[in-house]
Amino acid sequence: MENYGHETRVVKLPDDYEGPVTATVVSLRAEPPSASAVLYVHGYLDYYFQYHMGRHFAGHGRNFYALDLRKYGRSWMPHQHFNYCRRMEEYFPEMDAAIDVILADGNTDITLIGHSTGGLLSALYCAEGARRGFINRLILNSPFLEFNTGWFVRRAVIPVAGALSLLFPYAKVRNVLSPNYFKSVHASRYGEWEFDTRWKPEQAPPLYLAWLRAVRLAQRSVHRGLGLPIPVLVMFSDRSTYHKRWHEEALVSDTILNVGHIARYGAKLGDNVTLEEIPGGLHDLVLSQPDVREKVLTAMEYFIGKTQKA
Repeated sequence: MENYGHETRVVKLPDDYEGPVTATVVSLRAEPPSASAVLYVHGYLDYYFQYHMGRHFAGHGRNFYALDLRKYGRSWMPHQHFNYCRRMEEYFPEMDAAIDVILADGNTDITLIGHSTGGLLSALYCAEGARRGFINRLILNSPFLEFNTGWFVRRAVIPVAGALSLLFPYAKVRNVLSPNYFKSVHASRYGEWEFDTRWKPEQAPPLYLAWLRAVRLAQRSVHRGLGLPIPVLVMFSDRSTYHKRWHEEALVSDTILNVGHIARYGAKLGDNVTLEEIPGGLHDLVLSQPDVREKVLTAMEYFIGKTQKA
């Protein structure tokens, strides 16, 4: 697939409990040269393919970087369990490495953007990560701050499942994805985007209980309040929909998360949080309809510029 001028760098990381580990930094430099950078972190069952986002920021004078986390996308290796982790903090070393790359390239201003589970990770990193002091602001694109389930599942089933993972690290259950999200974005269905379906599949791989526990622990930290000292922009659709069969509402709504949860817990991230509801937005807001995604990218750019001047 066309990469639109992006460069790819593989970062070797210390071995983990499954053996060798790498991460991948994809970048696009601005012209003329700039010292302002954006770092994007993808979500669950995802990787960086939103090249139009990179081109947008590079076109506005910002060096763009995207990180494919370990066991995801370009970084997945055959000996690894796909998209697997036991703690969200496992991803901190590649966050550190990506920021080191950005700093080595001469950047002095860094905006971190996280989508969905990557948004949860990015918020946690801004509170606890070793290089958090180099991050000037945080933008969250539909962050995964709460499970979109009923109260009993959230408060009873998921904690018990997580506890089981301590005894059986690779215990898994059948994964149930939104029946409409893939259809709303992929060009083979009702969307407009081409991406590698090995790395962003329509049919879900197993759901590991260890991953559930890792997400739940990170979400609990968010629910208590992270006290982030930097400006934060939390963006989300104006509505969530849950159709079991294809429905055109899937083209203008979040079919994965509860946007009410995002607004509720996003407000607790720090003392300088801006909540922005996006009418007609998809779960990944930058994949929305053309007019909507243009508003999303413009709002992100405006937030960066405003907080740079503050």
